[in-house]
Amino acid sequence: MTVSIEKALELIYTNTKRKSLKILPIEEALGYVLAENITATHNLPPYDNSAMDGYAVKIEDSDKCVTVSCTIFAGDDFQGELRHGEAIKIMTGARIPLGTQCIVPVEDTQECQNGVKLPDNLVISKHIRLSGEDIKKETLLLCVGDKIDAHQITLLASQGISHVKVYKKPRVALFASGNELKMHFEQITEYQLYNTNTPTLLSRVRELGCEVEFIGTAADTLEDIHTHIRSALDCDFIITSGGVSVGDADFTKEAFGAFGYEILFDKVAIKPGKPTTFGKIGNKVILNLPGNPLAAALNFELFGRSIIYAMSGQKDKYINPITAKMKNDVTLRAGRRTVIPGYFDGEYFTVCEQYAPGMISPLAEANSFIITDENCTEIPKETPVKTISTKFSFCSADFIPLS
Repeated sequence: MTVSIEKALELIYTNTKRKSLKILPIEEALGYVLAENITATHNLPPYDNSAMDGYAVKIEDSDKCVTVSCTIFAGDDFQGELRHGEAIKIMTGARIPLGTQCIVPVEDTQECQNGVKLPDNLVISKHIRLSGEDIKKETLLLCVGDKIDAHQITLLASQGISHVKVYKKPRVALFASGNELKMHFEQITEYQLYNTNTPTLLSRVRELGCEVEFIGTAADTLEDIHTHIRSALDCDFIITSGGVSVGDADFTKEAFGAFGYEILFDKVAIKPGKPTTFGKIGNKVILNLPGNPLAAALNFELFGRSIIYAMSGQKDKYINPITAKMKNDVTLRAGRRTVIPGYFDGEYFTVCEQYAPGMISPLAEANSFIITDENCTEIPKETPVKTISTKFSFCSADFIPLS
């Protein structure tokens, strides 16, 4: 069944289930997706404190020479009260004493007999960090579906949270098929090729935060593909490349059929990558990509990435395009929606000089792609276009048209 790009994505999101949960120390939670809301348990700062190394003083003592009674360091439990005509030396982060109206930095004072001379322009609450000015108690800090990064771990640590509930990372199995393919560490003959798809997809899946298993390269026989499928079935998501077209040696879909493969779509109205197939075996989801390297990589960015986002539990699971302007005039052949790789510099999108389904050089050159309409025959210079990044994850909680 041939489906549109949008229908393919709808089927993916409908049939891909989130992973189950586990609890992790926050130090090990980087890259995981939260499965619980996090609310602040206390104010931050928890008390009014000094933002500078200086003196705690009263406004009425502006332009006066005051005595210095003592020094308070960060972490001290000082119980005294500031009096008129007095300054208390205080270090950054220390709790301010009762009666303090502002902090004067050391460099803004002058030594005088028995103390320090204060400037004449004192301002109420200057250089005082107030309790709760950063985070107030009971504020919602993080939500279910947020992906945890280093700065969110900062929030968690600030609240004394040691463990969080997260979704398990997807486990992904990969294999390619083709008698002509050899891995990069093997010897090849003049009639063979190195398998670039599997290292590419393995690296990309790992970049997206998944646990990955490389199953191998299958020969173009039902028996060998069956063997590779059996080895992959303990994972959540199986990705294959090759063997999904209509050639005499294209056995991938047939081989999966022996395991109860429910195909949800087996063609997409897209160029390159029309034979891309998606389905499931029980609660396992399967993505069969074409064998041509550029076609496989670009279709993975559309469909494989969407499966991973949905499975990981993140709330912003829909790929979000970024508007750019065409750098040059581009002429196209109408008839099918086309994925075109290129480079986005923050303002303009430049199409790769050459690109064809079997090429690999555009993958290193490009950092994004656009999807053209099936009736499009040209895109003039300066035309606004929607680019989809392959280097960064720009996502949203709602579906946005990709072209």
